[in-house]
Amino acid sequence: MNWNKLIICILAVLTLSGCGIKTKIKRADRKFAIGEYYDAADVYRQIYPRLGKKDKEVKARVAFNQAECYRILNNARAINSYQNAIRYHYPDSITYLRLAQCQQYQGKYREAEKNYRLYLQTYPTDYVAQAGLYACMQVGDWKKSPSRYKVTLAKEFNAKKSSNYAPAYIGEETDAIMFTSNREASKSSSNVKTRRDSPVTGQQTGNLFSTRKNANGQWEDIALAEGLYGDADEDEDVNEDQNENQNDSVGGKTGKPELGVCSFTGDGKTMYFTYSQPKNGQDQGAKIYVSARAGGEWGEPREVKLFNDSSITVGHPAINSVGDTLYFASDAPGGWGGKDIWMAVKEGEEWLAPVNLGSSINTSCDEMFPALHPNGTLYFSSNGHPGYGGLDIFQAIPSADKDSNDMPVSWELFNMATPLNSNGDDFGITFSSKAAEGYFSSNRGQKRGYDLIYHFVLPEMVFMVEGMVSDNAGDPIIDGTLRLVGTDGTNQKVQIRRDGTYSLRINRDAKYAMLATCRGYLNEKQQLETFGLTDSKTYHQNFILSPISKPIKMDNIFYEFGKWDLTQESEVGLQQLVKLLNDNPNITIELSAHTDLKGDSVFNMRLSEKRAQSVVTYLINAGIEKERLTPVGYGKTKPVVVDKTLHKQYSFLPINQTLDATYILSLSEEQQEICNAINRRTEFKVLKTTYKLY
Repeated sequence: MNWNKLIICILAVLTLSGCGIKTKIKRADRKFAIGEYYDAADVYRQIYPRLGKKDKEVKARVAFNQAECYRILNNARAINSYQNAIRYHYPDSITYLRLAQCQQYQGKYREAEKNYRLYLQTYPTDYVAQAGLYACMQVGDWKKSPSRYKVTLAKEFNAKKSSNYAPAYIGEETDAIMFTSNREASKSSSNVKTRRDSPVTGQQTGNLFSTRKNANGQWEDIALAEGLYGDADEDEDVNEDQNENQNDSVGGKTGKPELGVCSFTGDGKTMYFTYSQPKNGQDQGAKIYVSARAGGEWGEPREVKLFNDSSITVGHPAINSVGDTLYFASDAPGGWGGKDIWMAVKEGEEWLAPVNLGSSINTSCDEMFPALHPNGTLYFSSNGHPGYGGLDIFQAIPSADKDSNDMPVSWELFNMATPLNSNGDDFGITFSSKAAEGYFSSNRGQKRGYDLIYHFVLPEMVFMVEGMVSDNAGDPIIDGTLRLVGTDGTNQKVQIRRDGTYSLRINRDAKYAMLATCRGYLNEKQQLETFGLTDSKTYHQNFILSPISKPIKMDNIFYEFGKWDLTQESEVGLQQLVKLLNDNPNITIELSAHTDLKGDSVFNMRLSEKRAQSVVTYLINAGIEKERLTPVGYGKTKPVVVDKTLHKQYSFLPINQTLDATYILSLSEEQQEICNAINRRTEFKVLKTTYKLY
């Protein structure tokens, strides 16, 4: 064997192999530079395992670029690639920031917190890292306090194995919606064929689809936006023939365009949308186009000229109701890094120079998908402000102070919280002009990263008070009334239902007095406050009215054994009696005390008299006029007569049975003690109902 020849062959193969790797790296770098992240990631993936340990510098850069592609594509492999870049000592500590962001995106908050801290050791004032660290530390508490929004998947808009996102109501009416989807457009929809996968995302390019509600309020007939895609033959490219020489029109000879992320004026007759068209197979960035509707179709779109430099990418338009103010996303020079939110004002037929919304909204990361509520409030999505991970939806409230461009000096931001936001990407929100509801898009929980459209609604906060009005025996009072008086101006009187129940609507942040009344019964008043409520609530307030015609036992009135001193445990029962007398200021009562059958009759009589006086003394000290109170001691002379309430509690006691000595001594010792406890009581009965009325 000629060993020299073998060595030469091996060296040649290794040299060619090395040249092949370098060529592939250059190819991947070119794709990465022009934003073809899906294709670039695929090439980097092939290169990485072929690089040896001695190529640490190259291996680290390839791993980092690969990770950047995966991050932009929301691919979970990004974490592993960033870790590889760190392993091979990629020189830029931004690796730790990007790794933390990806971990936060996947809900790995503890790991993300660690890497945010590592990055902040080098860049302690970096806002994005500070925001990320703060969010990771707070997210546990945030999730315990979700917003009141209710979110459900809008199945009617979503197609399988495709992304569907950025819905927008077509004007202020709520019966038509347009959204972006990369689903395969059927040949029956303007004869548009399936488009090839995008080198940027690896998915099919998007189209604008519209749908309208039928007479039953259901969304139906999802189809391509009429008029934007022409009527080309099935075997022809979209608009290719009619726009062959119109490079500034939708379509054209340079490749199949992508349309998406639209916005409408209030009358629904003018649409702004994002448009991009590859040239020579390369992404050329996005533009904003405008189209006016004539009849049922959209007219020939025109490019909206916002910057003098035509190479600047603009997209995600949000037009106000009257059509003279446009918010959009762009990476134009003069921004804060990544994609920023800009604003342009229309004067006549021209758009004035756009203005960046400033650092209180924009960060070094991405702020995108601006949206305007029908009331004019600005919303947008960001992955640079404190959030749950990925893009979160924020509300922006402008300050009253304006700068020289009549722009707010600052904005106050509010994260829309869960369930609108998640650790995935949440974006592209649209609000109904007629109700507190709308739609947005999110890739939460999607392993393959598909965007889906969700419906949200903010339920009306309803505050109610309901309950039952009954007598001491628990029977409903069917002919009573309830008056409700509130600090919010409420003054309402309602009839109690035949089953004794009532239900009333009340307001938040008010104080109410409620008075239940019925002929032959004492009044009962209760109070209710609704301050500080953050969600719907139903209060339950029951009223028990005492009859005027018979004695009422006072529960929870206790004395020292063999004495007349009131115990501390009596406080609740005594205060209830004070309240009853204050609720019924025109009654006078007899306050009586009773003993059981044990002991000397004379002693029991004197003991009961002193116990009754103890209660009266307490009431006088509590502010009740002594003329309204008559203390009486009955000793053991008036044993209890069993009513149905006692019978229900103690089934061995017959209704109408008097608990006298003869009956009690016929019972077991345990039953005797129960009867003696029943006889030991404090009662009151109404003597007059006209005190100080005349």
